Amino acid sequence: MKNGTLIILNGTSSSGKTSIVQALQNRLETPYLEAGLDKFLWMLPKRYFERPLWDDVLGLATKAGKTGNTLVLGMHQAIEGLVRSGNSVIADHVLVEASWWQDCIERFSDLPAYLVGVRCDLDVLEEREKTRRDRTLGQARAQFALVHGFGIYDIEVDTARYTADECALQIIKRLSMKEPPFALREMKHRKLG
Repeated sequence: MKNGTLIILNGTSSSGKTSIVQALQNRLETPYLEAGLDKFLWMLPKRYFERPLWDDVLGLATKAGKTGNTLVLGMHQAIEGLVRSGNSVIADHVLVEASWWQDCIERFSDLPAYLVGVRCDLDVLEEREKTRRDRTLGQARAQFALVHGFGIYDIEVDTARYTADECALQIIKRLSMKEPPFALREMKHRKLG
């Protein structure tokens, strides 16, 4: 069976990943399943979204507890299974842990897996947090330097300068290039710091 294609969108909270997922799903001819971090977090019992249990999941959004790490590693396994069984997948992610980067590299580097950096200026992120009212204030600032700290990307998009639809078109253009994805393979050959 032929593997599906994987698109991993990595960026801070409020960077616009969910909007890009929706734009990609609307534009891509092949059906892409959405199987990202938010989908898996919402599988948890509601009590885990309150402290002190939330601290064991994702704390202040910069470090995961045991429950959060178990959940993310299970998410990676599920995504790998979907892709290896022929499904194409878009996964929005917030790669704040070095172990999460390493697991993605080990699981996905031999697949057609595109790693997309979703960038946004900090002042825009903070304004989005205030406006959206469904985010913990300070998450984006806490994640800002951390989330992109370990990786290189097949493509980067900037949601402060481009709409979600324009970002999706940039990603689709990269998918259509003859050059296969390289970021995860290249990271496999170097040591994460």
